[in-house]
Amino acid sequence: MSARPAEPTPPAPAAGEPALEVRGVSKRFGALVVLRGIDLVLRPGEVLGLVGDNGAGKSTLVKILSGFHDQDGGELIVGGERVHFKSVADARAHGIETVYQDLALIPQLSVYQNLFLGHELTTMGPLRVLDKRAMRKLARQYLDAINVYVPNIEAQADQLSGGQRQAVAVARAVRTATKILLLDEPLAAMGARESRLIIDLVKDLASSGRVSIIVIDHNYAHLFELCDRINVMQGGRITIDQPVQETSLEQLTELMISSFRSEIEAVSSDGA
Repeated sequence: MSARPAEPTPPAPAAGEPALEVRGVSKRFGALVVLRGIDLVLRPGEVLGLVGDNGAGKSTLVKILSGFHDQDGGELIVGGERVHFKSVADARAHGIETVYQDLALIPQLSVYQNLFLGHELTTMGPLRVLDKRAMRKLARQYLDAINVYVPNIEAQADQLSGGQRQAVAVARAVRTATKILLLDEPLAAMGARESRLIIDLVKDLASSGRVSIIVIDHNYAHLFELCDRINVMQGGRITIDQPVQETSLEQLTELMISSFRSEIEAVSSDGA
C-alpha cells in the first residue's frame, strides 16, 4: 500500500459563477506603471486567449495570478472567494497552476517521476521508500485518461519530443486539484504535429469542465484554434474582450498593427 501526500482541494465554482475574476488590478515597479486597472473574467471550462505586444503587461498579470508578484491594487476572486496571494504555493492551494515556456521538467527524470514530482508516493511502514511501481501504474492510467500518448513512461524527459514534454508538463499541472491553468507560450518553437498534440490536449481538458485555461501566445492563429474568447492587452489595460466567433484573424492582426503604429507615432511625437 502506498502513502499518498495530502493535496489541496479548492472548491469548484458554483453553477454560473466565474472560475476567476480580476477586478481593477494594478501593478507598478517604481515609477513604471505596468498594469492600470485590469478587469478580466474566466468562466468554468473556458479557454481564454491573452494577446498583446511586448510590454503590454501580460507576463506581469500571469505572475500576479500565479502568486509570484503581489498586486498593488484591485481584487482577485477565485470561485467566488476573494483572495490575495502571498506566494506561488498560496496560488496553488487555491487551484491555480502555471506552465511556462521552459516546461519546468527535470530532463534527467523519467516521465512518471516528473508527473509525481513534489507529490511522490511512498510505501507504508516504519521504513518508507518510493513506491515506483504504484507511480508507474498511476502515471500510465492518468496519461491514458487525458489522451496523452507517451510510449514509455520510464523514458527520461530529455528523450521526448517538444510536444510530448509540453504535454507531460500540462498533465502534471492538472494532475492534482488544479482548477485554473495558465499557459505561457505553450506552442512556442513547435512544429505542426507537436502543436496539434497540445491543442487537442487543451481542448479536451477544457471540454471536460474540470479546468479553466488562460493561454498567452503571440501566434494569433494558435489562439483562434485554441480559445473560446480573446482579451487584448494594451498599455496595461484590457482593451478588447470578444468571443472568437465575433472576430477574425485578419481583424485582430490589423488591430495589433494599428496599435503598434500608434505607439510609434506617439514616441516620435514625444521625441520631436
